[in-house]
Amino acid sequence: MKRIREYGMAIGSIPTGERNQITDVKGVKVGHETIDSGEVQTGVTAIIPADGNLFQNKLVAASHVFNGFGKTTGLVQVDELGTLETPILLTNTLSVGTSTTALVRYMLEQDEAIGSTTGTVNPVVGECNDMLLNDIRKLRLSEEEALSAIHNAQTDVEEGSVGAGRGMKCFGLKGGIGTSSRKLTYDHGDYTIGVLVLSNFGKLEEFRLNGNHVGVQLKDQLNGEGDAPDQGSIMMVVATDLPITSDQLKRVVKRTGNGLSRTGSFMGNGSGDVAIGFSTANRVPHSAKTLQHMAVVNENDLDEAFLAVADATEEAILNSMVKAETVTGRNQLTLHSLSNYIDNFI
Repeated sequence: MKRIREYGMAIGSIPTGERNQITDVKGVKVGHETIDSGEVQTGVTAIIPADGNLFQNKLVAASHVFNGFGKTTGLVQVDELGTLETPILLTNTLSVGTSTTALVRYMLEQDEAIGSTTGTVNPVVGECNDMLLNDIRKLRLSEEEALSAIHNAQTDVEEGSVGAGRGMKCFGLKGGIGTSSRKLTYDHGDYTIGVLVLSNFGKLEEFRLNGNHVGVQLKDQLNGEGDAPDQGSIMMVVATDLPITSDQLKRVVKRTGNGLSRTGSFMGNGSGDVAIGFSTANRVPHSAKTLQHMAVVNENDLDEAFLAVADATEEAILNSMVKAETVTGRNQLTLHSLSNYIDNFI
């Protein structure tokens, strides 16, 4: 299935990275485990932020909650300390606990000091509710599958109805995993910003496709099928190699909301809209007895990053929809792919 640019839709004017994926940021990898079994349509997605021991050499990080109807883990400490020390897992709402335990087990294997000679670890897990397509009460996801997503992570990112995206719904159509990236150029160097989304939000009639308000037409074509209140969620993960502080990064990840709103989201009452970001430019040692020195950009450099993350978020959402295959799940509900309709609007 084609990505949104293959339909002739270029979002913004900033050039993309080589793959136009979050993995254009060096060291970032993404893995999935997908469960496709009748009324069980779910999975887990792992984002590996960097190579090496993340606990001993943490990344600068930040998060922002636009609407807090969600069940994430780890964000309190991320915002307090401004660091990320584990991979990020995305899954369905009732599998957050399983994924958290799996992530803790993974980190204990990676570092024998955790919980022994030093403090415990802060696992970061995000979620969206896939109960429309997935019989979420079955608690089908296992720790082994969550660990498998971590271990099979690679630079080539699968999109659409895969991993955590398997059972997701977006604007009345099939949602899921999408990604995009942008290249930044400054006098002091070239950098990359990448975004990965887990899309599960939106009201059908509000959908915008590259600025074209096509939701009403889609609603007519679907005869009202898929129309419902905005009661989903979206997880937005931002990666960059831009040298940046946690406070600066928080300002950057907030701009995912601009890209989100361009697609027609108004962040409804029942929607959990959450962004998590990390920078690979500066590693933060778990313990050190010397002063720490970090190279960071000037605040005036952030405008280009703001625009880049907004554009990449919008494109990632559209990729999550157009790359998603049509899926039939719980109660024989079928969610259709945007790819089935997009030719009517180009």
